[in-house]
Amino acid sequence: MIFRYTILYVDNVAASMAFYEAAFGLERNFLHEGGDYGELKTGETRLAFSSTALMRQLGKSPKKPEADAPVFELAFETEDVAAALARAVKAGATLKQDAREEDWGQTTSYVSDPDGYLVEICSPVQLPSAG
Repeated sequence: MIFRYTILYVDNVAASMAFYEAAFGLERNFLHEGGDYGELKTGETRLAFSSTALMRQLGKSPKKPEADAPVFELAFETEDVAAALARAVKAGATLKQDAREEDWGQTTSYVSDPDGYLVEICSPVQLPSAG
């Protein structure tokens, strides 16, 4: 099995995709002509978006995300956290935690996207050696 995609439930798929393109430099894979589903390229796994209206049609009851009480986060890794954070905020992200050095040697920062999803912008973390 492979992990193919994560789907965020949003009110406006095109607007959410445009935000992630501007804020994080992701590339559009496709947006369905009906506007209720789209995907961005992130490597092997896609970041997908489905409209809350479509999910309701399918019998689901999506809830609004809360960045201050998240049940998960998206994380984007970069060598320049400060620059990536500035780009995200300029694109419309809400700052939740400014860039800071963590005790384990990683730089982390947090924003929320316009839909309320929590997004971490972080540097690579040095993994312990296997030996």
